[in-house]
Amino acid sequence: MPRPVSLASLATAVPPHRVTQREAAEAAHGGFAARYDDFARLAAVFETSGIRTRHLVRPVEWYLQPLGWEARNAAYLEAAEALFIEAATAALERASLSAAEVDTVVTISSTGIATPSLEARVADRMGFRSDLERVPVFGLGCAGGVSGLGLGARLAAARPGSTVLVVAVELCSLSFRLDRLTKENIVATALFADGAAAAVLRAVDGPLTVEMAGQHSWPQTLDIMGWHVDDGGLGVIFDRAIPPFAEAHVAGAIEAILGRAGLTRAEVDRFACHPGGAKVITALERSLSLEQGTLDHEREVLAQNGNMSAPTALFVLARVLNAEPPPRTLLTAMGPGFTASCVSLQAAA
Repeated sequence: MPRPVSLASLATAVPPHRVTQREAAEAAHGGFAARYDDFARLAAVFETSGIRTRHLVRPVEWYLQPLGWEARNAAYLEAAEALFIEAATAALERASLSAAEVDTVVTISSTGIATPSLEARVADRMGFRSDLERVPVFGLGCAGGVSGLGLGARLAAARPGSTVLVVAVELCSLSFRLDRLTKENIVATALFADGAAAAVLRAVDGPLTVEMAGQHSWPQTLDIMGWHVDDGGLGVIFDRAIPPFAEAHVAGAIEAILGRAGLTRAEVDRFACHPGGAKVITALERSLSLEQGTLDHEREVLAQNGNMSAPTALFVLARVLNAEPPPRTLLTAMGPGFTASCVSLQAAA
């Protein structure tokens, strides 16, 4: 970063409907078992996912009825606005700032369509200024929270003294599809959840500084992760197994990103990773030569919240920082593209 940018605060939010993994498995059985011959074998993912509970924007029963684009996106707009306000308000309060003091808002979301975008739809309720700069970002998926934090830091650095609010809101549950009898759709019902996170970045010195940010994209990997779009809404794409890809390729990508900043893996005190699933966490530990169990905060976030896509890595970061910020933390996530995104955070000595 050309100028110091501090992470002034970080806050998270989840919707009100809490579901246990057992309840989710029972609902999936009712929705798929009679129509999908291989369901019994695939249902094991509910037990092996590492998830105990999740939070959804609607009660489980809502997802078991016929739903199309209109109903799904109406739910997205209502719930995403509420979660945006909750997470953003909490982050600003922790930074002792008002919404009127925010100069730029970066909004990360890939699970619904909002035009005008979310920050515009909540502007009056939040109290944003009329000259607020809005930067809505779509399509980054699970990497969105990390990439958004890096983007926000660069925007803050460009204007010394400015304040940037980054908000990641994802409602992955709205992609649960009873009409798509596919392996990836059933796996998605066992993993995905809803949530939001917000961070305040300021172009001033502070106890926790954004040191650098970077990305690495692999060629010919568009099929690994993304959305299938049809009349029913968004449907998940998992055309290649992500854990073995992560184990084989993540370390090299991270080393390249760090190298561009003049850093090495040995100089990272704590990796904070997006927990896409239990197998992904294990694959990351192997790829990064970490002892099994090192990514403990990742496992606990996954267990309590499931995979919320973009905000999930920020939930992990919040736990890492609450425990006690290590000298250097590397926040990482993988997302559609297929892309690895990193942000390095350095604690003041």
